[in-house]
Amino acid sequence: MEIVKKVGSILSLITILLACKNNEVKQSESKIVHLITLDPGHFHAALVQKTMYNDVDSVVYVYAPAGNDVQLHLDRINGYNTRSENPTHWKEEVYTGNDFFEKMIAEKKGNVVVLSGNNHKKSEYILKSLENGFNVLADKPMVIDSKGFEELKQAFDIAAKNNLVLYDIMTERFEITSILQKELSMISEVFGELQKGTATDPAVVMESVHYFYKYISGNVVVRPGWFMDASQQGEGIIDVMTHLVDLVQWECFPEQTLDYNKDIQVNAAKRWATPMSLSQFKTITKLDSFPDYLKNNVKDTVLQVYSNGEINYQLKGVNARTYVIWNYKAPEGTGDTHHSILKGTKATLEIRQGADEQFKPVLYIEPTIKDTGYGNILVEKIKELQSKYPGIGIEKIKTGWKVTIPEKYNEGHEAHFARVTANFLSYLKNKNMPAWEVPNMLAKYYTTTKALEVATTSSSKH
Repeated sequence: MEIVKKVGSILSLITILLACKNNEVKQSESKIVHLITLDPGHFHAALVQKTMYNDVDSVVYVYAPAGNDVQLHLDRINGYNTRSENPTHWKEEVYTGNDFFEKMIAEKKGNVVVLSGNNHKKSEYILKSLENGFNVLADKPMVIDSKGFEELKQAFDIAAKNNLVLYDIMTERFEITSILQKELSMISEVFGELQKGTATDPAVVMESVHYFYKYISGNVVVRPGWFMDASQQGEGIIDVMTHLVDLVQWECFPEQTLDYNKDIQVNAAKRWATPMSLSQFKTITKLDSFPDYLKNNVKDTVLQVYSNGEINYQLKGVNARTYVIWNYKAPEGTGDTHHSILKGTKATLEIRQGADEQFKPVLYIEPTIKDTGYGNILVEKIKELQSKYPGIGIEKIKTGWKVTIPEKYNEGHEAHFARVTANFLSYLKNKNMPAWEVPNMLAKYYTTTKALEVATTSSSKH
């Protein structure tokens, strides 16, 4: 009798375990998205997973070559899983064979490929992933040259044909000062109309200053050696410039479809290098020497990193200038900065992030017309905006007004990755990506790749 009871207890336990297992499987199957991280060589790949998402399964499949890049990625994910405040619970299943990409295609364990790493093969990864039925969330830049742009055009055609989503990670659209600059530019009583400007005095100026030595999630970023190789990472005019060109399009022509064949004219572009000593290189890469692939860029023992660029172009007749600068390390107490100017017929909207702003982005409204009633109109329009952005206000200064923004809106760059990912997941689930997004992504990458052609041709003449 005792044996029968024991057998019965064991069977009951097995039944419970099987039920739990089946429940786990059902829960897993109920998730819409199963992530695959492909060759994560950039810390942005981990930032996509800094938070959890309702529709995303906690198991993430990682396919990458063995080495430091993938290990750093896994360490970052582990850091999110083990943090004391709001820890994540990702489970990383990793494959590091030499055939990692072919293995990913063959196994098809997920339905969304996250790409953030060495950009040399990114356009190929995007194209082949889409051809094999994967959706793609790609970090910028999706392409780093004109050849890649041609592949990107094919990729969007395949995505449309196969009902898949291809999207890039444009975090700067979620920076509150950029959002409010855009909002105010759409209020004709405040901004008037966007000026056309000239080549020497453009109506739109976007500048971004970045640093190789920086902190992410509380730690100094260890950068792979290839990050300093323009043929693998992409030049500055191709890489970070993507954000600036995107903001020009997004702010100046909101929700309008752009045609790169007729709406864009690149007038001039240039590129230049940031010098980096071996000691500086060692500090951020943990490598003892310059790899062979960088040797051609070393002059008198100093590495020349082509991370800086400027584009002067017209977008639908509006003259714009975008430029990116990379320095080695920010002065104490500072960090990456953004400067943005939109010139309207009634006011200039400018984001500054200098010493006067304590290196935090601040939006200014500077009227260019003499109208004693302008201030009253502005107050009324800010009140209307407060229904959408509670707590914002304005403060009178000598040259106009400073927009005051509650601290709750200053989420920071890292938090914006969750915002972009949430948008992507919504488009994936509801099939509602705005019609202008794809043509405007093409317009953006046409601008950057065309500018690189112009800059390279110009520099070779000197």
